[in-house]
Amino acid sequence: MNIPNRITLSRIFLIPIFIVLLAAPFDWGILDIGERELPVSHLAAALLFILASTTDWIDGYYARKHNLVTNLGKFLDPMADKLLVSAAFILLVEIGFAPAWVVIIIISREFAVTGLRLVAAGEGVVLAAGQMGKLKTVLQIVSISALLLHNYPFSYLGIPFDQITLYLALIITVISGVDYFVKNWHVMRESK
Repeated sequence: MNIPNRITLSRIFLIPIFIVLLAAPFDWGILDIGERELPVSHLAAALLFILASTTDWIDGYYARKHNLVTNLGKFLDPMADKLLVSAAFILLVEIGFAPAWVVIIIISREFAVTGLRLVAAGEGVVLAAGQMGKLKTVLQIVSISALLLHNYPFSYLGIPFDQITLYLALIITVISGVDYFVKNWHVMRESK
């Protein structure tokens, strides 16, 4: 197994730790950040999420730079992304930081696109992610990070950055999903 795939696997292995940080009923303490409080578990989860999200860029860059792109990597990388983002959004619903309907739409888009990719793979076609999909991923990561950090440091400015990025992520997620299906509908039409 090459280095980029090992990095991707490390991202998958970080997910259970991330879940424990947010879902375990332990009191890890609270940090006072001015007029607000930030649970230590949320800070730790945010830092772990940011680290795991960064490995997504690192493994892709390394694989392309050193010509180490593999079929295993093409499978593992998007799966790791979807598992990490889905776990984060579901836990954000659990702790009351994200509306369930927003998360349902975001995760449904991921399932739909994955389904289209599976049909394409069955036909021997590889569907690459477009620029809108990459923007969607960035907005989702920023949104989750801001929500986990309780909008710190933007709360001092009175800007609901976490909510703005959450709804921007929702809008771009829907638009990128529609765009992806429009551009690749020929796969469904031509499938046997």
